[in-house]
Amino acid sequence: MKLNHLNLTVDDALVAGTFLATHFGLTPKDGMKMSSKFAMLSDENGMVLTLFQNPMEGPVLCPTSFHIGFIQESHERVNSIHQQLVEARIDAPAPSRIHGSWTFYFTAPGGFTIEVLG
Repeated sequence: MKLNHLNLTVDDALVAGTFLATHFGLTPKDGMKMSSKFAMLSDENGMVLTLFQNPMEGPVLCPTSFHIGFIQESHERVNSIHQQLVEARIDAPAPSRIHGSWTFYFTAPGGFTIEVLG
């Protein structure tokens, strides 16, 4: 059995989807258009990430430990992604050694947490 998709509730699916496409290489699934209410993205391995706009008023509330992660092949790649995010004015703390990995966590546009580790 293979996990093939994950759904996230976000503040704005278009903003979150565009961010993930720009900085993490996800692409709209089968050329689907993204909107503020819904986006369907995939990666090079076939994993599908769907994004739905929060139907409730106010920010998305996730458990504090909830996050999605992007494992990188090296510490240098983690540092490179961090630098790209800083240049894009994303508030991302500097990578450090956490739980045995070179990693950092940050809140992505859309209101969810991302971990980048290597």
